[in-house]
Amino acid sequence: MRASAAHVFVDDLDEPVVGDADRHHLERVLRLRVGETVSASDGRGGLRVCTFATGGALEPAGDVERTPAPAPAIGVGFALVKGEKPEWIVQKLTECGVDRILPFVAERSVVRWDAHKAARNLERLRRVAVEAAMQSRRVFLPEVAPLQPFTAALAIPGAALADPDGDGPDVATAPVVLVGPEGGWSATERAAAGRLVRLGPTILRAETAALAAGVLLSALREAVVAPEARGARS
Repeated sequence: MRASAAHVFVDDLDEPVVGDADRHHLERVLRLRVGETVSASDGRGGLRVCTFATGGALEPAGDVERTPAPAPAIGVGFALVKGEKPEWIVQKLTECGVDRILPFVAERSVVRWDAHKAARNLERLRRVAVEAAMQSRRVFLPEVAPLQPFTAALAIPGAALADPDGDGPDVATAPVVLVGPEGGWSATERAAAGRLVRLGPTILRAETAALAAGVLLSALREAVVAPEARGARS
């Protein structure tokens, strides 16, 4: 897969068809030539090597391969932040292998999305995740959840709050880390947490903390995966 000229996601690996936006990217941005290798995934662990054909079509050049989902599933939630930072967070969390990305609204969140803006931004964030997964050659697309309140995010099994006074991260017991807004957690939110997780020795910006949480969880999970399993995912 790493040797392919490009990586794309399709609905059906038996008959792989590239969407218009991705075909334009392959033809006009990457400028692929007929005959180059393209890896295609269904986003659910399936992978098939294909050949780039005339008109942007994909011609299967190998059998469909299946990769088991990495376990445990890891997730990072983040309180809404300003500007384009949510897109940056989703992009980086996707690249480092996070399975669930959970935007939420905290008590001290400055940014607020109404229903229309939340729906529009969710569509955008999911597209960012797809593009990042293509770049990083993932075979599992991450779940980018709809915007939710803090209480719903905290109710997810294994959720812990990122906090300087917490313990070190543990992917087995706290596979989901929630990162607060720029103003930090409120006393109520902090008191509601069953567990606090420390991400490092310094105070991080909200977007940096989200990335740090994703990298730490991914690295901890990778440390317990057998070498042969890592090779199967490459």
